[in-house]
Amino acid sequence: MRLSDFDFHLPETLIATRPARPRTSARLLLAEGDAIRDLHVSDLLEIFRPGDRLILNNTKVIPARLTGTRTRGDAVAKVEITLMEPAAEGWRALAKPLRKVQPGEMIRFSEALSATVAEKGETDLRLVFNLVGEDFDAALAEAGAMPLPPYIAAKRKPDAQDETDYQTVFARHAGAVAAPTASLHFDAPLLEALAAKGVQFTEVTLHVGAGTFLPVKVEDVTTHRMHAEWGEVTETAAAEMNATKAAGGRVIPVGTTALRLIESAAATGAVEPWRGTTDIFIYPGYRFRVTDALMTNFHLPKSTLLMLVSALMGQERIERIYRHAVDTEYRFFSYGDASLLIP
Repeated sequence: MRLSDFDFHLPETLIATRPARPRTSARLLLAEGDAIRDLHVSDLLEIFRPGDRLILNNTKVIPARLTGTRTRGDAVAKVEITLMEPAAEGWRALAKPLRKVQPGEMIRFSEALSATVAEKGETDLRLVFNLVGEDFDAALAEAGAMPLPPYIAAKRKPDAQDETDYQTVFARHAGAVAAPTASLHFDAPLLEALAAKGVQFTEVTLHVGAGTFLPVKVEDVTTHRMHAEWGEVTETAAAEMNATKAAGGRVIPVGTTALRLIESAAATGAVEPWRGTTDIFIYPGYRFRVTDALMTNFHLPKSTLLMLVSALMGQERIERIYRHAVDTEYRFFSYGDASLLIP
């Protein structure tokens, strides 16, 4: 299985830099078996059935992009920091330019917030901040900006609108540095209407890390090593999913992050409570244990997420789905349109 098997031509004009408004007006490609239908997210009310259970990732994106200064004698250097993931002490982070900072030096981001470079590697560093807990959260909210994906950040800077746009309406637990983007299509009225129809919801938490944007660099994709991300499936969440399966209902994760987490928690077949890191890599040949369908956005060529949807639907079918999406000008990536994939 080669990396080139997951390549396709994507016109740059199809990369969305702003989301649809309202959220539910985004287009929705419904792929059920061999059939493809062009709908909108608002049509989910007609697609989902009573007894279906949607799995929602309630992680909350933190304003992980920071601009600070490093002072060395009379020399002052500007440093851009992107937080990647919590470490045992502090945060792993990317620095631009990395050469401007050394271990032991302090980077000041605001009057309230600063960090010491505790460790420096070849590609990233570990920062220990001067604040923790709610004090850190408040200072970060003041100094930081939303960490837009690289393919959006290359086209424009984050602004105040992204603070709302790049956050789900059910975000509760802070810790992600990237949004679970399929969930961005839901608003409160749609969730309420689905619940009134008898669709059920289970929340799980997976703190999406910056590693989600890392490219696959090996030609034999089976040798690729996934980044690890922290997640939790509570005892209640596990019981709800198992009950839905036992009753013949469908378990439908909203987004690849929710899917990867519940599949990690179902290693023995049934879903079990889970708390810890997962580096599960799903590619064609994987046998899904709990997932019956998936709502997700459209993914990057040669990405692990394209491999995941190929595992769910089959490579040939995904090639046809993506060819249709490109030909009919669906919008791609984090702020793009959605698909509902039903094997």
